[in-house]
Amino acid sequence: MVILEVSLLSGFIVTSRSRTLLENRTIVKKIEVKVNVVYIYLEKLNDESQTFILQLEQVIQVKNLKPASIKIYDYYQPEERALAEYSAVCS
Repeated sequence: MVILEVSLLSGFIVTSRSRTLLENRTIVKKIEVKVNVVYIYLEKLNDESQTFILQLEQVIQVKNLKPASIKIYDYYQPEERALAEYSAVCS
C-alpha cells in the first residue's frame, strides 16, 4: 500500500467534489481528511504515470502564503519516499 500525504496550504480546505472524484478511482482505497493534511491510500503503484487532482477552496485569506508539501511513501517502508512542494495558482 502507498500513501500520498498532501499538506494543505494555509487557509485552504479540500472540496467535497474533489474527495468524491478521488474515491471513485479504482486505485484509491481510502481517503482521510484531517485539519490540514489529506491522506490518500493507494492500492499500489506501478510504472504507469498517475495524475491526482485535488481541488482546494480558500476559506481564509492568508498573506505571504508559503508552499505546502506532498509526500508519497510505502506504508510498510516509510523511509522510501518522495517529496515535492506546490503553491497556490493565485500566488
